[in-house]
This record gives sequence, C-alpha cells and structure tokens, in this order.
Amino acid sequence: MKRITDFIEQQSFGVCSAMGNRLGFSTRSVRLSFVYASFFTFGSPIVLYFALAFWMNMRRALRQQRSTVWDL
Repeated sequence: MKRITDFIEQQSFGVCSAMGNRLGFSTRSVRLSFVYASFFTFGSPIVLYFALAFWMNMRRALRQQRSTVWDL
C-alpha cells in the first residue's frame, strides 16, 4: 500500500508530501485534509493544489538552472 501511495504522490506533483514535510504533519493527514476540503467546498482546494504544484515546479526549475556560462 505504501508503494502505491508513494507512486501516486510522485506522479501527482508531490504537493501533499512537501507540505507535510515542511509543516511537520504526516503526508496522509495533509492528503486527507485536501480530500475533505474538496468535498465540503465543491473542489476549490484543487485550484490551490495546482497552484502549489506550479510553484514547486518553478522553484525546482530555477534551482536546476546553470550557475555559470561554462556549465554544460
């Protein structure tokens, strides 16, 4: 079961695990909070999820940029 959830989380941008690690909560509790909030607010946390995924991918891309002209 753990491998399945890790695979799904890795394929779905890793937002819940990053938030859980940063805030000190378990990934499962963050994921469940997103699911419950989506049910109660008719899906509006999904917009937040995609915004966070976009932000995380932008930060990752900026970190991976070349630091000097001579890097290949």
